[in-house]
Amino acid sequence: MEPLLAVKIGCLVALLFITLVCGLIPAQVKWFQIKAAKGRHRRILSFIGCFAAGVFLGACLMHTAADALTDIQGELGKRLQQLDYPFAELVISLGFFLVFLTESLVLHCCHAAPPSHGAPGKDPVCSAPSVPSVPHSHGATVPSVPSVPHSHGVPGPHGPSPGSFRALVLFITLSLHSLFEGLAVGVQQGEAGALQLCLAVLAHKGVIAFSLGLQLVQSGTQPRWRLLYLGIFALMSPSGMAVGIGLSFSGGAAGGLAMALVEGVAAGTFLYITFLEILPHELSSREPPLAKFSFIALGFTVMATIAVWA
Repeated sequence: MEPLLAVKIGCLVALLFITLVCGLIPAQVKWFQIKAAKGRHRRILSFIGCFAAGVFLGACLMHTAADALTDIQGELGKRLQQLDYPFAELVISLGFFLVFLTESLVLHCCHAAPPSHGAPGKDPVCSAPSVPSVPHSHGATVPSVPSVPHSHGVPGPHGPSPGSFRALVLFITLSLHSLFEGLAVGVQQGEAGALQLCLAVLAHKGVIAFSLGLQLVQSGTQPRWRLLYLGIFALMSPSGMAVGIGLSFSGGAAGGLAMALVEGVAAGTFLYITFLEILPHELSSREPPLAKFSFIALGFTVMATIAVWA
């Protein structure tokens, strides 16, 4: 076996193992179930959630969006050299509005569905917000809907809830990005380059997998779906590496306008989920604002540091 191929196969196995382990820890360990946590336990989980939000923010700005901008501009630059237009930004924006429209349609259909029980005109699946109650300025607490306190992650009679839908979108966008990362490692022509890039992807994927597992738990995704999502997510980078290895031996090009456009759309969806779902949810918790900022900044710093090698 050639040394380069051995390095790539070793990286493939390591990526699969690290991603699975890091994702399954928060998804399967009961300690991370924030619904049953109280006092100091809940505060620690909230700070871990803020750290995960910072990780997603860093991955969104420093990795997914940055890669999409570079790839789309590079591919379109070969074809539209005379046209000066921010096509990459447009594609990312289309991805943002695509998931915005999809979620709006889901919520519209959910609220328009005839009620099965509970308050007139409201489906219990849609009635509970995904943001926990926060203290009122006069000391009173604004309660969440008491009849279905955790319904935002449980499928109901009219389809999946908004919380589970957002978790699904997050899983899809991260999986697509992982596929492209694996592809980049697979097409490397040198042992040192492949190993260096793989180590950067390993660090990146480990933190992202842990944060994804935590987000799946906190969104109320059912255990069997969590396992399915994490299993598929763990396979995406190795699958991309396998395709890249095949392309490197066949002499084919790893890029392509179609893949760059898909990556741009995925970056746009990731922007939406990060800024309109994950960050607002974590910032709405009761913990001190400066503490939440510190953990979000710490998560972002980790991803920004990894970007030096990735």
